[in-house]
Amino acid sequence: MQISVLTMFPEMFGDFCAGPIASRASQKNIARIQVVDIRSFAPGSYRRIDDSPYGGGAGMIIRCQPVLDALDSVRREGSHVVYFTPAGKTYTQKDAHRFAEMKDLIFLCGHYEGIDARIYSSVDEMISMGDYILSGGEIPCMAVMDSVLRLLPGCLRDESIRGESFENGLLEYPQYTRPADYRGERVPEVLLSGNHEEIRRWRLLQSLLLTRKLRPDLFSAHQLTEEEKRLLVQEP
Repeated sequence: MQISVLTMFPEMFGDFCAGPIASRASQKNIARIQVVDIRSFAPGSYRRIDDSPYGGGAGMIIRCQPVLDALDSVRREGSHVVYFTPAGKTYTQKDAHRFAEMKDLIFLCGHYEGIDARIYSSVDEMISMGDYILSGGEIPCMAVMDSVLRLLPGCLRDESIRGESFENGLLEYPQYTRPADYRGERVPEVLLSGNHEEIRRWRLLQSLLLTRKLRPDLFSAHQLTEEEKRLLVQEP
């Protein structure tokens, strides 16, 4: 996979690219990450990439020329361009799986009050991380990259992914480690039993109960299997 990041602040991605997920993907040739500085495509010695909006108003708008030139430098046939903006659809785990199937992703990080609207026709998709305001698209971009890279074959063990929250529409079950008894609070006995089938059923039930309690929206959208129905009926 090729991932190209277009940003005005490439230094923000240094630690991310050196982190465990991104560096493992690069070292194993699972993904190639390229961070492109949009400023380098702005003309003049000051490399100015923003300007005041036509018609007046507060804030500065990113000019279309440096962004589109930066995009042209990395875009190829089959590239999928994603722009991070509050106007986009809310990102989900299904999107992460969809992106993980792609061969060439380009992430465009906005900043300031926004970008020149003439850029919109050059992007394939707009993504939002939620109904709140951030200073730019760099943090959402890193979140999306992490969610995608960890799904690529060879980046993580398959079993590390299958049981995670949202993979099956449910929250992940509670997990414990040593000691078995700490300050009077014990690990559930079933996890110490060695009975793998009982542990599996307990974990499934706990996922169902946690999701119903903490994320009723997810629970109502989840299609219960016959086994899940039986487990919930048996729960006192």
